Amino acid sequence: MASGVARLDLDGRPIKPMTICMIGAGGFIGSHLCEKLMAETPHKVLALDVYSDKIKHLLEPITLPWAGRIQFHRINIKHDSRLEALIKMSDLTINLAAICTPADYNTRPLDTIYSNFIDALPVVKYCSENGKRLIHFSTCEVYGKTIGSFLPKDSPLRQDPAYYMLSEDASPCIFGSIEKQRWSYACAKQLIERLIYAEGAENGLEFTIVRPFNWIGPRMDFIPGIDGPSEGVPRVLACFSNALLRHQQLKLVDGGQSQRTFIFIKDAVEAVLLMIENSARANGHIFNVGNPNNEVTVRQLAEMMTQVYSKVSGEPPLEVPTIDVSSKEFYGEGYDDSDKRIPDMTIINRQLGWNPKTSLWDLLESTLTYQHRTYAEAIKKAISQPVATS
Repeated sequence: MASGVARLDLDGRPIKPMTICMIGAGGFIGSHLCEKLMAETPHKVLALDVYSDKIKHLLEPITLPWAGRIQFHRINIKHDSRLEALIKMSDLTINLAAICTPADYNTRPLDTIYSNFIDALPVVKYCSENGKRLIHFSTCEVYGKTIGSFLPKDSPLRQDPAYYMLSEDASPCIFGSIEKQRWSYACAKQLIERLIYAEGAENGLEFTIVRPFNWIGPRMDFIPGIDGPSEGVPRVLACFSNALLRHQQLKLVDGGQSQRTFIFIKDAVEAVLLMIENSARANGHIFNVGNPNNEVTVRQLAEMMTQVYSKVSGEPPLEVPTIDVSSKEFYGEGYDDSDKRIPDMTIINRQLGWNPKTSLWDLLESTLTYQHRTYAEAIKKAISQPVATS
C-alpha cells in the first residue's frame, strides 16, 4: 500500500485505520478480503478460523510489507472463550463463518442450522453488548423461491422483473415445505438476519448484512480427494471444475434449468471494502452483492465452462460433456431449489456507488486457469495410483 496518501471515504472524510476481527478469514471470501485489506489499506486484521491454508501466503514470511497487520488466531467459535476478547479489541467484526454447501443442507440439517444460527448468536451478542459494528454475511438463498415460480409455465408475467427480481427491502422470502430440509440453510440465515435487525432496532447495534449472489474465483471450495474429502460435494463451480479436471461428464441436476447469476470475487470484495470504510452509508442496510448481467442457466454455465477449460488447458472436451441426474440421486431426499436468483442492485448502487465489472467469460477464464494450474498435476497423480484392494 502506498504511504503518505490520504485515503478518503465516499463523502470526502479521511479513513482512519481500524482493527477488524474477521471470523472465517481462512475461507474463500475471507482470503480474498484479507488480500485486499493488506494490499490497499492500513487496517489491521485479527484473522479467526480453524484453518489458515488459504491465507498462509499472507502470514509468511515475516518480511511481507504488511507483516504485523494480520494475526491468525486458530479458533472454533463454537466453544472458545477468546472470542469476546478479540471482538472487544476490534473496531469492526466481519462474520463469514457458515456451512454453505447445498449438499449439506438436507443431509446435515442440524449442523447447518447450528452453524448458521446458533453459532452466530454469541457474535451478535458480543458486538451489541460492547458497542462494536458488525458486518454479517448472509446469503441470497434467504429469498427462497420467486413469486414467478408459482405462475403457470406459459404465463407472460414470468418475464416481468417484478415477479423474479430480488430486492432487499421488498421481496418476500418464500421457502418450501418443512420436509424439504434443503431450506434449513436459508431459514437459519433469515432468522439470524432478523435477530441482527432487531438488535439494531432495540439496542442500537450498528450492522450491515451482505447477501452474496454466487461469488466465484480462485480458492473457492475444494477439489474432492485433493484438498477436500473424496466423498465431498462442493458448490457448482468447484463441482464442475472437478469433473473437467478428471475428464468426466458434468452432472446437471434436474437438467440444469435453474437460473443463476455469477460475480467475480475481486469485484465482490471491492463492494465489501466500501461497506467497511463507509459506515455512515452502510449501517442499517442489507446489500445484494451480485452481477445481474452474468445470468445463465446451470446448463449454460456447464457448456461455457467446458469451452473455457478446453481453451486454458489445451485439452479437447468430451464429445458428450454433460449428463442429466435427478436432484434425489445427486443430493438425496429432501432437496428443493429456487428457480431464479437475479439481484436488484438499486440499494448498493445508491448507497455505495458500486457496480460489478467482470463478465462471466472473463471470471471463468481466470478461475479455471487457476484451477488447472493448481490441481491438474495432482489429479493426474491421484488417477494414476492403483486402487488398493483388500
